[in-house]
Amino acid sequence: MSQIRVVIADDDVLLREGLASLLTQAGLDVVGRAGDAEELLALLEKDPPDLAIIDIRMPPTYTAEGLDAAVKIRDRFPDVSLLLLSAHVEVDHALELLDSANNTAKGMGYLLKSRVTDISDFVSTIDRIAAGSSVIDPALVYELVAAKRRGDPLGALSSRERDVLTLMAEGLSNAGIGRRLWITEGTVEKHVRSILTKLDLSETADDHRRVRAVILYLDTIG
Repeated sequence: MSQIRVVIADDDVLLREGLASLLTQAGLDVVGRAGDAEELLALLEKDPPDLAIIDIRMPPTYTAEGLDAAVKIRDRFPDVSLLLLSAHVEVDHALELLDSANNTAKGMGYLLKSRVTDISDFVSTIDRIAAGSSVIDPALVYELVAAKRRGDPLGALSSRERDVLTLMAEGLSNAGIGRRLWITEGTVEKHVRSILTKLDLSETADDHRRVRAVILYLDTIG
């Protein structure tokens, strides 16, 4: 079996270089290192690896640059498996990551950095993701289940889907939402379909699902 080729993206130099050293010692081929999302995407343009390990929060704003890069990678480099690392459980970010994994055979993972304590277990996780499996941190699974049990009808929506639904409630068309969020109308349509599915709004004869979604949103935020 050939070595798994890995790129690591994290602005923390000590963590990035330390992880690269450990993975190299474990037999993986670390072919690139990046300190931000822009540098990561440039590396993949030159030589796409088998798997990219990405910190969710990176410069310049330390919000979701890593997640945004992962979504771009999924679109532009569909053969690259992804493992995102986070210091905290962030349900919205994880949901967006999982949404981007739809209709792809490539692996996807989301782990807390605190889980990276046993290098053999971590390498095993990388092997599984590179082989096409999805690996989700147990703490995240707990939070997702807890949100569902709390009965929050919007709990399954990603942060971007919530943004879209909020603008739907303001009466904006898909084109208007796209202009407000700086995304294409096609991307908005994809988010709307996902929202309707997650809110379990089935088609009816008149099919006013968009209106029903807005009513549900307004009832929830009260």
